[in-house]
Order: sequence, then structure tokens, then C-alpha cells
Amino acid sequence: MPRSPRRHHWRRRPAPPAEPRPADTAPGSEPPAAPPVRDEHGSVVQAVLYRDGRRVAAPESLAEAFHQLRRYPGGMAWIGLHRPSEAELHSLAAEFDLHELAVEDALEAHQRPKLERYGDTLFVVLRAARYLDAQEEVDFGELHVFVGKDFLITVRHGAAPDLSAVRHRMEETPELLALGPEAVLYAILDAVVDGYAPVVSGVQNDIDEIETEVFGGDPAVSRRIYELAREMVEFQRATRPLVAMLHALMAGFAKYGTQEELQRHLRDVADHVTHTSERVDGFRQALADILTVNATLVTQQQNAEMRALAEAGFEQNEEIKKISSWAAILFAPTLVGTIYGMNFDNMPELHWAGGYPFAILLMAVVCTSLYVIFKKRDWL
Repeated sequence: MPRSPRRHHWRRRPAPPAEPRPADTAPGSEPPAAPPVRDEHGSVVQAVLYRDGRRVAAPESLAEAFHQLRRYPGGMAWIGLHRPSEAELHSLAAEFDLHELAVEDALEAHQRPKLERYGDTLFVVLRAARYLDAQEEVDFGELHVFVGKDFLITVRHGAAPDLSAVRHRMEETPELLALGPEAVLYAILDAVVDGYAPVVSGVQNDIDEIETEVFGGDPAVSRRIYELAREMVEFQRATRPLVAMLHALMAGFAKYGTQEELQRHLRDVADHVTHTSERVDGFRQALADILTVNATLVTQQQNAEMRALAEAGFEQNEEIKKISSWAAILFAPTLVGTIYGMNFDNMPELHWAGGYPFAILLMAVVCTSLYVIFKKRDWL
């Protein structure tokens, strides 16, 4: 159930009268590019002001960024943060009239991709991904974007995506950057979606390797299938909502007067994310099928092992039968000979002339009878 908006939210402070442009910055000129800056908390990755698609200032702190934005009316502030503190986000909320629910989401992170509009501010949550070749696993990052009329704020939680490349590409195309914060948002969406392509390739290679391991009888493959399936669940959570988000943005083209160039750009991004989402769905199904095949192969292998053990046990029983049969046959004459070898004086047939032949004949009859009996029972 969606949360109901709270009564209190921050309001943007009124801008003071525009101050005269510094003497060392002529209209339309571009100050030298500044390296990425970090404030005292180490979370401000870059804060840059643009006017007509060109860099006009690179403040070194949030306070200076607010001040510089008022000095350049008609400009755009692009502020990049990485795991900011609560105080930093609250100062941004007070300056740019950010809704407290969006600020709360940006602080807590662990959000699913979504698109929400709070008045004139658009709040976007994205899940970026990158494939780590060494670990053969997918690493997910989270990105929160606040888009207003004259500002764009990015809040990163994780290593991905690399927004410095996006900033560099946008600064190389000032005509696109001049279209405003929406153009930057679409460029960020494009970068996030393009970042999915190496992940798709890496996962496809993993699945190919898993198929080889499954049919090769690797006992550790079940764990790898399970771990990759979990990553695909996370990947699906990152890509599937993004399809609906992009269609929602495209539905607002006419209402918000989106430039034709941005419309084409966003349609291209939507095509790519739809393709990626379909591939991820295919991966999940493929992993489910592979897991079923692996379970079947494991069961067959266990049955074969049980059959081999049963056959070995049967053969062992047959050998025990043979040994027992011969032991019984040899025991009969031993028993007769033992009885007549006790040398008692009062024994029957002790002085009988036919005693010895009778004993031999008795032994032969008993042994032959036992042999015939065991032979009929297939013990010999």
C-alpha cells in the first residue's frame, strides 16, 4: 500500500537578487574543468553548474553550489553524491524543495526501481549492475536521481554505475546537455541499461559453463546453479520494473513537452531494456531447466551407484554361499573322524572289522549328499 504524504516537507529558500558576473568569467565562457571534489563528509563526487550546455562553475562544496546556482539564472546544477549523510541530503532538500519521502528513500537505499513525481520534481530509483570476471558474479548498485527544472541530483549506493563517463559524454555534446536535466536523466538511464549488456554476456558464459559441468558430473555445480539463480532474481528485479518506468516517461511526452530528440533517445533505451528483461527471463527459465536436468542426472548417478553396490553385494553373497557350502562339506568327514578318534575303550564298533570302511563310506555319503543339495540350490 503506498504511503500517504506527510504534512511537512521542505521548501526551497527564495533566491536572492542576481549578483553581477565575476570579471574573470565572460558570458558564454567556460571555466577550466575541475577535478572531482569531495566535501568534509567525502560524499560529494562532483558539483558542476552548466549554462546553455557548457560548464560555467565547479563549486567545491554544497553551500558554494547553492550560492553559484543563484548567480547564474537559467543555469543547471548537476550534483553527484556517493552515500551522503543525512545532513547533506536535508540541506539539498531544503534548497531544492525535495519531498521528505523521496529523501527518506534515498537515505535508506535498498529500494526497488520506481518513478515518482513530487510536484515539479521527478524522483527515480535505478538498480545498476556490473559483472565481476574474477569472482564470476553480478554486483548490484543503487542509484537515486532527483530531477527538477534547474537541477539534477544523483545519489549512488554502490560502485555502479560510472556516472563520470556519463558526465564526460554529455559535456562533449553541449547541444544535448543544453536540453536540461531531462537530457541528463535519459543519458543516465542509457548508461544504466548499457551496463546490463556485459552482465548478460557474462551470465550467458556462466550458463554455458554450467551446462558443461552438469553433463560432466561435477558435484559442485548445484551450488553454482543456485547462486546464479539468486543473482538472476535480483537482476530481474532491476530490469522488469524499468520497462514500466520508461513507458510511463514516454506516456508523458506530450504532457510535459519533451523534446523530439529526447523522445527518440528514450525509445531507444526502452527497446534495450525490454530486450535485456526478456533475456533475464530466459536465463531464469534456463537455470530452472538446468537444475531439473542436474537433479535427474544426480538421481540416475545415485541409482547406478546403488545398482553397482547391490550387484557387488549379490556377488559377495554368492561367494559366501560357496565358501559356506564347501565348509559344510568338509566339516562332515571331520566330524566323523573326530568322533572315532577320541580313543575311548567302550566305543561301539571299536573292534569291528568293517568299521574303517564303514566310516569312510559314511563320510563319502554325507559329503556327496551335501554337495548335491547345495548344487540344486545354486550355492555351488
